Amino acid sequence: MKTRLAAWLVPRLICLVYYTLSATVRWKTIGRSFSPEDKQRYIYAFWHARMLMMPRPFRKRWHGYMLISEHRDGAFIADAMHRLGIPTVRGSTTRGGARAMLRMIRAVKREHRHLGITPDGPKGPREEVQKGTVQLAMKTGLAMVPLCYATSRQWRARSWDRFYIPKPFTRGVFVFGDPVKIEAGEQMDVALQRFQQAMDRIQRQADDYVKQGE
Repeated sequence: MKTRLAAWLVPRLICLVYYTLSATVRWKTIGRSFSPEDKQRYIYAFWHARMLMMPRPFRKRWHGYMLISEHRDGAFIADAMHRLGIPTVRGSTTRGGARAMLRMIRAVKREHRHLGITPDGPKGPREEVQKGTVQLAMKTGLAMVPLCYATSRQWRARSWDRFYIPKPFTRGVFVFGDPVKIEAGEQMDVALQRFQQAMDRIQRQADDYVKQGE
């Protein structure tokens, strides 16, 4: 009974929090944001801790899939994403990874989809790019776009990723980084380092932006 209640209640609470923060935070976007008119497809990558508000930049005709883990908490997130109009693929680097990787590759090649992924999920290490994201870029040929949001005030959970929850009525920013394309024949460790630097750079940019004027 408790499990069924949680499965019904938690996704709805996530959506309620999301809609509240979408409406009350003063959001700004920096960089080349998502556009449904853009024919080019990308892998949009964001840290696991900053997942909550990620549907917002893609709320206008998102033609893609978000990769969500197969853990129980992932089921809540996937249900919430669907309610927000974001299709998902279930899997991760630890559970269902090969199946999820295959489905995402097919989504790119057969359905011409964008992809969304947390490169440090589902269990970390926190804010460290794992090989799965770069492997996906290599297999699909898509460039990876680093993406991060920050707000001038926030709560941080005591979870492994220190989950980031914006406070209402604050200033917020989404920062889109430049696409990172894997070069032909590029070594995995080199590609990992390049994309780690790109992810770190846009996180610093987002955090520094909202600190201005405090």
